[in-house]
Amino acid sequence: MADTVQYKLERMVDELDDLERKGIFTRQEIAEIVKQRRKFEYRLKRPSPLKQDFLAYIDYETQLDSLRRLRKKSVARELEKQGDKRRRRNKKSVSDFAGISRIVEIYRIAVMRFKGDLELWFRYLEFCKDKKNGRMKKVLAQLIRFHPKAPGVWIYAAAWEFDHNLNVSAARALMQNGLRVCPHSEDLWVEYLRMELTYLNKLRVRKVALGEEKENVVHDYDMLLDEERGNDDGSNAGTEVSEKKVDLFREKGLLILQTIYTGAVEALPSSFGLRKRLLEILEATDLTHSEEMHKEMLSDMKRDFSREPEYWDWLARLEMTDSKSMSEMSVTLALPQFQKAIQVYEEALQFLPSPMMFNLYIKFLMDAIAPKGGENDPSKVSSPTEDYISHLLVVYEKADVVGYMTEDLACQYVSFYLQLGRFDEARKLADRLCSGKLSDSEKLWILRASMEIKSFTDDTSAPSKDDFQYVLGLLRSALTKVSISQAEDLWLMALNFFAKQKKYLDKLVEMSLISVAKDGGSDDGFSLSSVIVNFMLQKDGIHKARKTYKRFLALPHPGLALYRCCIELEVNLASVGDKDCLANARKLYESALATYGQDVTLWQNYHSMEIKVILLYVYFL
Repeated sequence: MADTVQYKLERMVDELDDLERKGIFTRQEIAEIVKQRRKFEYRLKRPSPLKQDFLAYIDYETQLDSLRRLRKKSVARELEKQGDKRRRRNKKSVSDFAGISRIVEIYRIAVMRFKGDLELWFRYLEFCKDKKNGRMKKVLAQLIRFHPKAPGVWIYAAAWEFDHNLNVSAARALMQNGLRVCPHSEDLWVEYLRMELTYLNKLRVRKVALGEEKENVVHDYDMLLDEERGNDDGSNAGTEVSEKKVDLFREKGLLILQTIYTGAVEALPSSFGLRKRLLEILEATDLTHSEEMHKEMLSDMKRDFSREPEYWDWLARLEMTDSKSMSEMSVTLALPQFQKAIQVYEEALQFLPSPMMFNLYIKFLMDAIAPKGGENDPSKVSSPTEDYISHLLVVYEKADVVGYMTEDLACQYVSFYLQLGRFDEARKLADRLCSGKLSDSEKLWILRASMEIKSFTDDTSAPSKDDFQYVLGLLRSALTKVSISQAEDLWLMALNFFAKQKKYLDKLVEMSLISVAKDGGSDDGFSLSSVIVNFMLQKDGIHKARKTYKRFLALPHPGLALYRCCIELEVNLASVGDKDCLANARKLYESALATYGQDVTLWQNYHSMEIKVILLYVYFL
């Protein structure tokens, strides 16, 4: 290893001497450069060098070369002041090329070691493209050989040939080879189409700029059409175009789009996203007879994706593309585009009734209801949207009637009434849904109970005894349906609501004991028992908190989180000199370790506490 590193350093002598001779670096700086390079070379010669070792070396050499260029410009300015006789010292020499060559070599070794790292490969390519060192073709060929199944590689290579090397034939060949290897890549099909249309547009611009005849400029593109369509004879089409004086570029563009569209659909018949992207390209391009092609693509999409809710949602929203954004305009149900969109959704519900279809329909209407400024508050909307609110409630009711009311839709339904300020109707609806087939819905029960508690909390008058009894009964019903892990906010809200009602608070604690006994305590995350203990500590002091946590610890599986909470409580009190608390903390540690003896952190905390106790004892002695 040492011999190899020394050999590499010796090969740098000419470069370093040149840098010193030109006055770019001093001898001391060169010594530091050699020291740093030796360090990096030894890292790369380790049995298993890391990717970061290569990147660190590259970053160092990049910064060093940037400094060299700045120093060289400074020296050149000084030489200009001294006259032409010494300018030859600033001519290009070995030091001007050695830095880039070294970085390239480091990249080459890195990508050979980490062949599967595409990010590293692309970083290497960007460096070669930026420095224009003539290695792009070779590196691209290596990358394609190692990663032929990566669509991004083919796209990158074709883009370089098309944009930077100005070689359209090579770019086209790369794209076509990529599609043979990766026929199921949406990005490849889309980028191929964009490339061909871009090239066609460049030919049109050249015709306008040079004043060439249409036939002469388009002749180059006939070869492509013959390749794509299996060398079909296009002479008749050319005659018709010339007779009708139709722009040949728009005609050729449509043929290219049709050809690529056909191939893409055959390769990816079930990709709805690809169809949308191809349709967007068609809409953004001025082509001959594009209306017929547009209708054909829409017809194909309906044939292939009519069983997909996403298709119907996209089709309905497509009707609104020619109008302003729904959030930026005051619209009514009488708006023609909106009527068409609603008809699409209604047709979808007849053809494909499903919870997802209802959800998409409702989301569309909610977007229409949202007022300007992005506030999603139906109670503040303008009068034209009243029709949408009524229509939206009809859709919600229809979903409930036909049996497609899911947990999420039910919560949205109730929340919508709340946003409208119609609390009584929201309460009745939540009560009806919780009593029906959604009686096991955790989210709905939490929403219902939270809604009732919040209504009493926001009320200016104090809740009555009947109110407390009603909320407690509702919580008992809800918490028997909802697991502890899902009801954190509900428990916190209930504790705050009953904080000053000892009778009901004690009943709430009894309910928490039952819940913990049923579901078990938490080892991580939300711990109901810990929350209850801390609440009792802040409200009634240490004695009540200690009495409460002992009841929880007596349960079959109280949870490690409770042990940690209780230990922290006792240790904090022990730190102010309470010996009983220290004894309680030790008992809690011993009890916790009997169940959680494999927890290393618990042992460490126990040891740390005892060390602190010994240090305090020694200090006071």
